[in-house]
Amino acid sequence: MDPNAPTALDGLPLTRRCPLDPPEELTRLRRSLVPMTYPDGHLGWLATGNAAARAVLADPRFTVRAEFQHAPIPIDVPEATRKQPVRPGMFTRMDAPEHVRYRRQLTGAFTVRRIRSMEPMIERIAVELLDEMERRHAERGVVDLVAEFALPLPSLVICELLGVPHGERSGFNEDSKALLALDTPIDRRMRAFGAIAQLLARLVAEKRAEPTDDLLSDLITAGDLTDEELVNIGTVLLVAGHETTANQIGLGVYALLQHPDQLRRFQEDESIAGTAVEEMLRYLSIIHIGPVRTATEDVEVDGQLVRKGQTVTISVPVANRDPGRFPDPERLDLGRSATGHLAFGHGVHQCLGQQLARSELRIAFTALFRRFPGLRLAVPVDEVPMRSDMGIYGVHELPVSWTG
Repeated sequence: MDPNAPTALDGLPLTRRCPLDPPEELTRLRRSLVPMTYPDGHLGWLATGNAAARAVLADPRFTVRAEFQHAPIPIDVPEATRKQPVRPGMFTRMDAPEHVRYRRQLTGAFTVRRIRSMEPMIERIAVELLDEMERRHAERGVVDLVAEFALPLPSLVICELLGVPHGERSGFNEDSKALLALDTPIDRRMRAFGAIAQLLARLVAEKRAEPTDDLLSDLITAGDLTDEELVNIGTVLLVAGHETTANQIGLGVYALLQHPDQLRRFQEDESIAGTAVEEMLRYLSIIHIGPVRTATEDVEVDGQLVRKGQTVTISVPVANRDPGRFPDPERLDLGRSATGHLAFGHGVHQCLGQQLARSELRIAFTALFRRFPGLRLAVPVDEVPMRSDMGIYGVHELPVSWTG
C-alpha cells in the first residue's frame, strides 16, 4: 500500500441503517482487504472478505499482542496502558508458545463430552429463569428479556463453572458491563477490572485451601499455575463467557421476532435448533469490532501485500455475509449450513468456549419459545435500544410480552 495514497476508510464505520445488517459503508466495500486509516493515524487494513479474514486469523505471522496493535475505533485508554506487556494468564492476548501452554491446560474443561454433561444444569437454570420471568410478567404485563433471561443465563452458567458464590454475581455483572462499554471512562474501567480481580483472588485462595467441583479447583489441583495466572485466566473466562452469549440470545430473539417465517419454522421443528444457532451466529455476528492482528513480517494475503507492522482488523459481520462463501447471505435461513462462519474466530485463537456457547444458545432458544410460543415485542421495533456503543453488539434491553 502506497503510504501517500488516499485510503478507502477513515476508521471503522459502526453506524447501521438496519440494526440487523452490517454498516452499509462496509458492505459496499466488501472485497479481500480494504485500506484503512486508524484513529491514531496508522495506515493499515480492514479484512472484509471471508477468505482473507480466515487467512489472517490462521497465519502465525500475525500477532495478537496488544503492544503491536492499533485500535480501529477511538478508545479512552492511554497508549502506555494499552500497550503494556500482557499479564500472566491473559492467554487470549498471547502468541505461541505461551498461548499454547495456557490453552492446553484449559482444553479439557471445554470438551464436547464435558459440555454435554453440563446441559442438565443449563436446562435447570433456563427453566428457573423462565419461571421467574413468567411471575414478573403476571405482575407487570411486560418484561425485559435481556435482564430477566439473556444476561443471567450464561452469567449463572459461567459462575457455576468457575465456582463463583451466588452473593458475588450481581456485582460481577455490573463490572463486566463497564469493561465492555466503549464509552466507559478509564477510571471506571480500571475499578471494574480491579473488582473482578479481587473477587477471583479470594476464590483462588479459598479453593487452594479447600478445592470444590469447579474449573478453578481443577486448574489448581492439576496444574502449576500461579495465583496471578489463575486470577487472570478466570477474568478472561468470566467476561468472555457470559457477555457474548448473553448478547447473542438477546439479538437472536430480536431477529426471530422480525422473521416470523423463520421463527415458525424453528417452533415447528426443534430438531433444527443446532443448525439454527449456527445460522444466527453467522447472520448476526455480534463481534463487530475486530479481532485485530498485526503482521510481524511482510505477508501476502489473498494477493495483497501486508507490510510488517501493519495492523489488520477483521470485519466479522461483513466476512460472514460474503456471497463467495454463503449463497444469498443477506437472508436469515435457519435451514442453511453456515459452516465456515467466523463468529467464534478461526485458527489457534478460535473461541475456547464455543461448544459451551452453542449448548447455551440451543437450550435458551428452545426453552424460551417452547414456554412462550406467543412471545412478541412490547414496543415498536425501532424503539429497541441497540448496543452500537459496546464492544459486543446486541440489544441493551428487549421489552417483551406474550399471550397464552
